[in-house]
Amino acid sequence: MQQKIVFIGGPGTGKSSVLRYLNRRGYKCMPEVSREVTRKAQEEGIEQLFLTDPLLFSYKLLEGRVQQYLDAEKSNKKTVFFDRGIPSVHAYLEYFNTEIPEEFIEKSKQYKYTKIFQFLPWKKIYKSDNERYETFEQAEKISTFLNKAYTELGYEIINVPFDSVRNRCFFILDNL
Repeated sequence: MQQKIVFIGGPGTGKSSVLRYLNRRGYKCMPEVSREVTRKAQEEGIEQLFLTDPLLFSYKLLEGRVQQYLDAEKSNKKTVFFDRGIPSVHAYLEYFNTEIPEEFIEKSKQYKYTKIFQFLPWKKIYKSDNERYETFEQAEKISTFLNKAYTELGYEIINVPFDSVRNRCFFILDNL
């Protein structure tokens, strides 16, 4: 049975760096969907689609994350890593005090993951960029909403320690 491993955490916590490291070592890794959705919206002249229309942005994320899940199932890889999972979408909606359509919860229950690793906010490595507009304080708050969303779905969350990218990867692999 394939292991589907999700990395959660607020923006700028090191998830993507760990995924790149794992990818270079031959693991199947699914990147964060929101960066692509944000870039496409910016190409269409919408600077921050999430702030302009959080529900439309979230539907695009949901579609992308479900597709990633289905693509992973087609893979012959024993383990697949995801930069956020389907429940992350409704965690962000809740963070922005936006009503969560039932479809989001249903998809989160339909497409289950094996393990959840949380990357906690780490001021030392936090940086903003064109797609990451949140402040560090907002990243901390988002992290609590992500934790809540996955916990409410019955997932046990494993916190990834603050350490080098390499050591964080070894910690994750040791916990599979």
